[in-house]
Formats: sequence, structure tokens, C-alpha cells
Amino acid sequence: MNLKTDMNLQPALGAPSTGIIITGGASGLGRASAHALALVGRPVAIWDINESRALAVAEEIRNQYGVATIGLGLDIGDPTGYPAAIEKSRQALGTLGGLAHAAGIVDTGSLAGVTPENWDRGINILLRPLALLVQALHPDLKANPGSAILAFASINATLGNGINPIYTAAKGGVLSLVRSLADYLGNDGIRVNSISPGVILTPMVQPSFDTLPKGTYEKRIQLGRLGAPEEIGRVVRFLLSDEASYITAAEIVVDGGNISSQRG
Repeated sequence: MNLKTDMNLQPALGAPSTGIIITGGASGLGRASAHALALVGRPVAIWDINESRALAVAEEIRNQYGVATIGLGLDIGDPTGYPAAIEKSRQALGTLGGLAHAAGIVDTGSLAGVTPENWDRGINILLRPLALLVQALHPDLKANPGSAILAFASINATLGNGINPIYTAAKGGVLSLVRSLADYLGNDGIRVNSISPGVILTPMVQPSFDTLPKGTYEKRIQLGRLGAPEEIGRVVRFLLSDEASYITAAEIVVDGGNISSQRG
């Protein structure tokens, strides 16, 4: 039995020092996660459908923290682009020991707006890449001790939301897939967890925040405010580090007390 019996309580947010791929890394929660990781010395690959923005974020991180980084433009819904992007990321970062799947889109058409085309597009961006990227990265993750995977779910996976059924279904799938992957990868020492953000003030949320009556979101959040992207980035950094060495198959809810709220 391999037990950790030493009392090493030294901070380990920057360990291991392997590189991390971040999908959707050029904006919102992905960008905040990239900054949080780079701050403690983790090399990062910024994957985003917007190539110019990915390159810009990679440059800002390189200049600010001095870590190895690369920006790549690709559509995460098209898996034919994965092998080349992984190889370029491996060459730029040296090693690959982590994945944060943050890329996403949100449907807002409710049930009436569901079509075969937008259903496939939503699932193929939000859920399918988690399985296919872990499959493709498995040799790298297995070879690098301390490797970990972080998948973005959502409080909508628990609460349900009639406005965005595709997003809600995909995020529920993320929670289940994470548990399956954790069982499969555990024997290799690879951890995989999910994070379920609440209402975070990102570019995706800003338009509705500006349009809805003041306090619409805040009234049911126990902390009385929206979250900041940096508050998600810090949790992502923790879960991908040796600080979380005995956490796998877990969902970490970061919502300011939204799911548990009885306020209306």
C-alpha cells in the first residue's frame, strides 16, 4: 500500500512544474486560470477559436510571468486539429502534465430553439473534447507524476435551466464523465476533477448583467455579489497542483452560495 506518511506541509501550488493546456484560454475563466497558473510558474498553452486573441494572451502571460507559453487558434469542436495542437504545445512547453477544459458556448433558445445542429455543436464543444483530449494526452499525463485534469461544469448541471438546455445537459455530462475518467485514470496516478462556477462576471455574462434589473443575480447569492474570474482561477490552480494531491472525481462548487440559497 502506497501511503503518504510524511508531514510535508510546504506550499505546492506551483508543483508539478509541467505544462498545462487550457482550452478557451483567451478570455473569461480560461484566461484567469492561465494567469493564476503562470503566476506560480506553470507553463501554459492557450487554445482558443480566436487565434489573434490566443496569441495576445500568450504574449501577455510570457511578458508578465516569464514562463513558457504558446497561443494556438483552433476550433475545439473539430478533433482533427488536436494532434497538431498537442504536438506544438508539447514542443513549446517541454512537458504536458495538465489540462483545463474551459472552452464553451451557451444556447439561449430554450427547448423551442433546440435543433440537431446546435445540439451537436454544443455537446461537441462542451463535453466531447474532454474525452477525446484526455484520450490523446493520456501518454503524456501518465509519464509525468502529479498530472491532473480540470473540467469546467456549472451550477446549471445541478439547478437546471430552461433557457439553455444544451448547455445544462452538457455540463451534467461533464460531472458524470469526470467520475468515469477518475476511475479509469486513478491507477495511473492521474487526477481529474470538475469545477462548477456560479454567476461570474465574465464577457459572456456582462451583457445580461447590464440589461437585467439591478440585483437580479445577486438576490439569490448568499454572498450578495457576482464572482470574479480570478476567484475561479485560484481554484483551478489549486486543483491542478500537488496541493490537491488526494482530490479526484470531485465537483468543487464555487458559486458564492447560490445552489444552497433559499432566497428568491
